[in-house]
Amino acid sequence: MTIRILLADDHAIVRDGIKYLLEEEENIEVVGEASNGLEALELVEKTQPDLLIIDVRMPEMNGIEAVKILNQKPTNTKAIVLSMHDSEEYILKAIEAKAMGYLLKDADKSEVLKAIHTVYNGEKYFSGDISNVIVNNLLKKSVGSRTLISASEEISDHNKLNLTKKEIEILNLILLGKTNKEISIELNKSKRTIETHRFNLMKKMNVKNLIELSSKAAQYNLN
Repeated sequence: MTIRILLADDHAIVRDGIKYLLEEEENIEVVGEASNGLEALELVEKTQPDLLIIDVRMPEMNGIEAVKILNQKPTNTKAIVLSMHDSEEYILKAIEAKAMGYLLKDADKSEVLKAIHTVYNGEKYFSGDISNVIVNNLLKKSVGSRTLISASEEISDHNKLNLTKKEIEILNLILLGKTNKEISIELNKSKRTIETHRFNLMKKMNVKNLIELSSKAAQYNLN
């Protein structure tokens, strides 16, 4: 299995860096490079890559517009937006354009490869900070102020998930958009302890990211 990738960024040095990183992997091949959105769309038609990794800000046509047009075409190419911007505006526009992933340019090699394999396998990938922005936006769209779970509350739905009082407390804080570091400070626990609770929580709820977690919480009336 070889994952065929098209790179689109108006800076050649950025493309060269990503290409060098990816071509160290035996199962990844860079099949083309583009310097703007229009060129990216043309090359997608010619090369039919599995993935398009595309920058947000480019001349002639930006990355988000290119992704939007791409997803209106009969193609199997999936798009990952790669950007130095973590603003809510860019992130939400990328999601509206149906990008399958959003990565920041300071992501390390392991995260880039994780994103590539996740999206290639048909799932969405957003880095942790990006997921927080998405969840916060979902919460803003909720009706009024939500009633969070009381740690001592006995609710049949959450009992089905076997959540502990501490996990419920951490779930509430996650749904408020707080990071592991912020939660560790608020609860006076080490960051590693919070990460362990969070891992167990997501495992019990059978979710892989914050978007799924928020959706599952709503399903079980946990938010």
